[in-house]
Order: sequence, then structure tokens, then C-alpha cells
Amino acid sequence: MERRVFPMSSDQALPNSRALERDAHLAMSEHKVAPSEIAIGVVIGRMSEYFDFFVFGIGSVLVFPKVFFPFLEPLQATLASFAIFALAFVARPLGTILFMEIGRRHGRFVKLTIALFLLGGSTAAVSFLPSYETIGIASILLLAAFRIGQGLALGGAWDGLASLLALNAPKEHRGWYAMIPQTGAPLGFMLASLLFAFFLMNLSTDDFVDWGWRYPFYVAFAVNVVALFARLRLIATEDFTMLLDQSELRPAPIAEVVGVNGRVILIGAFVPLASFALFHLVTVFPISWIVLYTQRSAGEFLMVQFVGAMVCLGAIIASGLIADQIGRRRLLEVAAGLVALFALASIVAPILFDESAIGQTIYVIVGFALLGLSYGQSTGAATSNFAQRYRYTGAALTSDLAWLIGAGFAPLVALSLSSKFGLACVGVYLLSGAACTLMAVRFNTPEMRQA
Repeated sequence: MERRVFPMSSDQALPNSRALERDAHLAMSEHKVAPSEIAIGVVIGRMSEYFDFFVFGIGSVLVFPKVFFPFLEPLQATLASFAIFALAFVARPLGTILFMEIGRRHGRFVKLTIALFLLGGSTAAVSFLPSYETIGIASILLLAAFRIGQGLALGGAWDGLASLLALNAPKEHRGWYAMIPQTGAPLGFMLASLLFAFFLMNLSTDDFVDWGWRYPFYVAFAVNVVALFARLRLIATEDFTMLLDQSELRPAPIAEVVGVNGRVILIGAFVPLASFALFHLVTVFPISWIVLYTQRSAGEFLMVQFVGAMVCLGAIIASGLIADQIGRRRLLEVAAGLVALFALASIVAPILFDESAIGQTIYVIVGFALLGLSYGQSTGAATSNFAQRYRYTGAALTSDLAWLIGAGFAPLVALSLSSKFGLACVGVYLLSGAACTLMAVRFNTPEMRQA
């Protein structure tokens, strides 16, 4: 019987690579990876990550102040919850560094498996936490630990799929391919908001606070298992590994990447600041304002946001079509300008969101539409400046820094300022993000200006 010999990838050549990964490569060696499969894997992976984060974000408003901070006033309890929410964005760069080392030593298969189990496990573990009234401050410390676990895992979940998709995109369709990974954000929010709205609208307040809120966190583990298998199915194929190796999408030493591309990373982190600031100002922050300062039902408002997320999804798809016609740089400038106008409107007429249900709905729908246009191209345009050798690590570091600067503390800052000085401060905060994006696009490298 003829013995077939398969080409050995760089990951398989590692002396300490796991036998499980080698066997998976052999089992899937005949499978040819189509661009559509990469796209599906990217979308499922991003959706699972955003779902975990939005479940925690919504819980930070509706659940944690009552369950873990009952000794504080509602506003202070929500601010404390938002402080814990920010911990994941601080931990994410550390996760990138840690899991890149795991990937170098044990391969992508092991790295991604650990990261997604940690992500789903950390989220699901929150559902089992006793309240503050049961175990005291230990409940808060455990909540913070699981949030840090989420951040570390998200850094480890960076798999190069989005960069691979972009590198293999036809030049005339770069905008279309760049928007595909971004669709995971509205899809993840839609699932999270729908689950919370269902339990809010079908349970009494006591039942929801007692046990109903735990179910969305349960679901997170199942969602991550599905995402894990969808992505491992790609990573296990010989064809996929060869594509990654041909594109040089392997971790490069972080010190070397920062030394060579420090300016690109820094400016690239500010390119998506308008969309990243807007991100939580139309998702997590408005829920907190509705709960604390209005009589509107949180469940009903979540359904409005669900519709907004659908609009966002459509706008992201539209951004791909528009970018291929006018260029990603121009679209980012136009989107940042529209976000700036939206911010100015929020400064001039903050009372609209404060007291009017119709105004609140308009704010959410328009905000989500602008988010889709700006967010759809924000990441792809920034990371396209890296040479292939540095793209895997450079894109990860740029994304980590952008989320930390632009989104990690947005709910905390927005609620803190608006509670003291009024909703107009939220518009000022958002306006600063739009200004940063416009300046970063102007100062970006020539490679992006040709995109």
C-alpha cells in the first residue's frame, strides 16, 4: 500500500507541537479552504467574542449593581460595575502576549482551544456566582477575576483569520472583505440583547435578579464551543496552514514589531476611535441612563437596541460596498464627520434623549447606523499598513490598544460625566473621538492613503 506523505507546515515542525494538532492536520489534509469558509469562521468567531462581552456589559447595568453592589447607591453601584467592565480591556494586551507565546510553543490549535474555553468558561462562571449578601466582598473579587479572564482570552482568540481574509481579497473588493469580520459585533449584541429582553419582559423583577439573569451567561459557553469547532475546523486543515504560512501570518517578536512599527501601531489605534467611542455609547451606556434616570422599561429599550443593531449590520455591509467605490480612507473621514455632527447634536439637544421616548429611539437608531458605517472599515484600514511579516502581531496590538483607549472606559466616563454635568458631556466625549479619528487618518502612512 502506497504511503502518502503530506507537506509539513511550520507549526507541525515545532518539536513541542501537540500530537492532537498534528493528527487534526492529517485528518483534514484533503480539505480545501474556500474564501467563503474563512469568512464564515471569522463571523462566527467574532460573534461569540462580542456576545460574551455584551452579556457582561448589559449585566453591568441590569444585574451587577443589585447583586454585587447592594451597599451602594444605584449610580455608584453602576459606576463600580463599569469599572470592573473596563478590566477586560486592560487585560487584553497581556492576553495577546501570553497566548502568542503559547501559540509559538504549542501551535495555533492548542492556543485557540485554551483561549475560547477560557472566554466561555469565564463568562459562564459568572452565572454561578453567589451574591454579595451571601459571600461578601469575595463575590466582587471573583467577578473581577472572571472579567480579567475574559480579557486575557480575547487577546488569545486572535487567530489571523481576518488578516488572512484581507490579504487574499481582490484589490477592487478590499472594502467588502474588510467589513466581513465586523459583522460579528451587531450579531453578538443582537443575541445578547434579545436574551436579556426576553427574561426581563417575562419574569418579575425579583425572579430576574434572583435567577433569570444567569441564563444569558449560561448560553455563552455553548456559543463559544460552536465558535471553537467552526474555527478549529479551518485551522486543522493543511490548506489553511499553508495559506497562513505563505502570507507570513505568524507571531513576530513583540519588541521587534513595536520597534519597527511603533508609529503605525499608535496612529492605527486612533483611527477607529470615533467608532469605538460610539460603540459603547449606543449599546451599554444608554441602558444605564434609561435604568437610572427614566421610567422606560429596560426590556422594551433593549428591543429598540436590537432593531438598532440590525440597522448597524446593514450599515456595515453598506460600508464595504461604499469603500470599494470611494476608498476606505475617504469613507472613514466621511463617517467620522457624520459622527462629529451626531455628537454636536447630542451637545445642542441632550434633552431629546433625556425625556423623550421617540428621541431616545432616534438617538439609538441613528447612532447604530453611524456606528456601522464607521466601524465597518475602521480596523481593516488601520492594519493594512503592516508588512506581511508584522501584520499578525501588529494587527493584534493595534486592536488591543484601540479598544483600551476608545472603548474600555467609555461607559464609565460617559456615565460619570453625564451624571454630574448632564448629557451634553456625552456629546463632547464622542466629538473628541471623532476628532482623533480625523487626525489619525490624516497622519497615517502612505500605504493607507492608497487604499
